[in-house]
Amino acid sequence: MNLFAASCLVLSLSSILFSFILYRSDPLNKVNKYWFISSLVFSLWSFGLFEIALTSDDSMAFFWQNMINVSAVFIPLVYVFFLFEFLGLKQRKMRIGLFVLAAAFSEFSLTPLFQQGITMTKGFFWINPGPYYLLFPVYFMVYAIISVSLLVVSYGNSEKGSPMRKQIRNMIIGSLIGYLGGVTNFFPEIFGDYPYGNYLIIFYIIFMIYGVIRYRSLNVKTISTQLFSGALISVVFFNFMRSVNLEDWIVNSIVLILVITFSMILVIANDHLNETNREKSEFVSFATHQLRAPLTAMKGYGSLILEGDMGEVNPEVRQAVSRMFESTKTLASIVDDYLDVTRIELGTMKYIFDRVDLKLLIEDVIAELKPNLKREGVAFDFKIEEMGQQWDWSVKADRNKLKQVIANLLDNSVKYTLQGFVHVSLSFDRKKHKFVFKIEDTGVGIAPEVLPTLFNKFIRAGNANTANVKGTGLGLYVAKQIVEGHRGAIRASSAGEGKGSIFVVELNPFEIL
Repeated sequence: MNLFAASCLVLSLSSILFSFILYRSDPLNKVNKYWFISSLVFSLWSFGLFEIALTSDDSMAFFWQNMINVSAVFIPLVYVFFLFEFLGLKQRKMRIGLFVLAAAFSEFSLTPLFQQGITMTKGFFWINPGPYYLLFPVYFMVYAIISVSLLVVSYGNSEKGSPMRKQIRNMIIGSLIGYLGGVTNFFPEIFGDYPYGNYLIIFYIIFMIYGVIRYRSLNVKTISTQLFSGALISVVFFNFMRSVNLEDWIVNSIVLILVITFSMILVIANDHLNETNREKSEFVSFATHQLRAPLTAMKGYGSLILEGDMGEVNPEVRQAVSRMFESTKTLASIVDDYLDVTRIELGTMKYIFDRVDLKLLIEDVIAELKPNLKREGVAFDFKIEEMGQQWDWSVKADRNKLKQVIANLLDNSVKYTLQGFVHVSLSFDRKKHKFVFKIEDTGVGIAPEVLPTLFNKFIRAGNANTANVKGTGLGLYVAKQIVEGHRGAIRASSAGEGKGSIFVVELNPFEIL
């Protein structure tokens, strides 16, 4: 097996293995689906190159060359579709146009206008170019420019230092490596040169794997074990394919069998741990569900007593019932937080998206929380950027869940602000093309060492207990998961303890497809 064939086989196997692991981690996620399809087409193209590099039969080489032509046409198309999903872009008309162009070009690639048979170049079979073969490099570069441009624009619109910005930066580098390596496959037909840049595509795969592990670029859960096992099997399999005599075949076969067995045991053990964790989450979900019914009943009867529907009660009893009612409300809120966390961990959090007026939703939440927002020594205000009468503040959202986020942030800000102000605003960032919901206060603030982990589970600022001892450290974690489920972003900043804090939520405007 020559080096070029080996590199193509490694590309094909690693690409399909990596994409399958990602898809298996969350098969319902559209980003993972498009990545899997993109990798499948890429793997088919790489395998075609592998076959051509080994075959000495003209007819088989011609068959695999046609397979390469068609798959190569769809590689940049599906990758652009993947980027649309990853970046949260609709672009329905553009998708249709690009698909029609790719379908037409795949038909064109099978005609004599594109290729007039095959010829031996540099020891391999390559296309004997037709009169319009040069349209293919042009087609390829158009999609490359579109892909990189989408990433660069999104990088410029993303928040500095944010995880999304790091993810996009990683994908820009990976895309450039992949496209630069891929474009050299036109060299044999155009210049008669060897496609050395094809080896660069291996680094593209490595770079994307690194991005998923380091920056969690795609929606994955636990993939490190599967990636390690897959990489180990690929290396051993590559060595097995290079066997040159019977002794090598026997030794390498034994090693391959042992590695596959070890990897299966490792993956099964990892899956067992994940299953145990899932069962734990299901138990917590079941237990908290069982708590909701009696808590609801306690709240209901407490409310009836306090409102006088159960008859007059003396002041001492009213005070005791009032305390019991408030404690029940707190416990019910904690139960709801745990339920949300278990739904997130189990992947059962459901969203019912609809067109929601963000401005009206914030006003409704403020109206409902009005008694809590009025605190002595704390000035509260809500400002809306003037955009003209025709401006629409609509977003695509699950109204109840987005309401939960807004209420949580407002309630936290007021609870942790003992004096000063709580400024709430809604504006439109024209550069990012996003709605910005912002809460700024003069509360207890957040220490610099806490900020990076503030949105993790069970994290609370060290000075939070001075203002509110009832927090669980789950509210912000749930809020972050919900906002990201809406393809939005949430972040916090603070000058330090005692210097207030700022919370910002960014959401995409509603777009009609």
